[in-house]
Amino acid sequence: MIKSLYPCFQHWSKLGGVYLISDTHFKDLDRKTMGYHISEEDQFYILNDTCHQFDTLIHLGDVGDLSYIKRLKCHKVLIMGNHDQSIEKMEEVFDEVYSGPLWISQKIVLSHEPISILPWDYFLAPSFVFNIHGHKHDLKENDIYHLNLAQNVFGYVPLNLNQFIKSGKLKNLKDIHRITIDIATLEKERREEKEKERKILW
Repeated sequence: MIKSLYPCFQHWSKLGGVYLISDTHFKDLDRKTMGYHISEEDQFYILNDTCHQFDTLIHLGDVGDLSYIKRLKCHKVLIMGNHDQSIEKMEEVFDEVYSGPLWISQKIVLSHEPISILPWDYFLAPSFVFNIHGHKHDLKENDIYHLNLAQNVFGYVPLNLNQFIKSGKLKNLKDIHRITIDIATLEKERREEKEKERKILW
């Protein structure tokens, strides 16, 4: 079991592994122009060989032909992408469907498109969270806060979530609660400094 996941998602790893993939684009017309160089059947065999009955596969969107997903025996989770059909159609095939980004642990957020936190507060952005996503077919877009799992970029093999967590890529992320306390302390110090200046002027 992956204990660092929020309790509502720990069932994913109760009996098996948790794997992530994005942008399978099974049978999509623009598949070749996006840089896919293996067949849909080869893609499916890689998925099927990796994800077994008690495993969970999290698909980060842009599925394509749903018949390939129906053939998988594992527990299937979808975070919808911009190419995906209605949520009702997806719920016929996937065990869990989410229409937007999903925060699965204190330091991991899953999404279809990469999330860039706006620098409204440079103390926060984006050092407290790691974003695993897809959508980008033309470049890796990986940095210390992002991992792009679009199939043609990542190499068609699902990411093992437990191995990713154990790899240490999250260790440099700051704790959001610690950041909040530090910001509050800094703001208090700034207010006190301004108050001192104001008193000196008067």
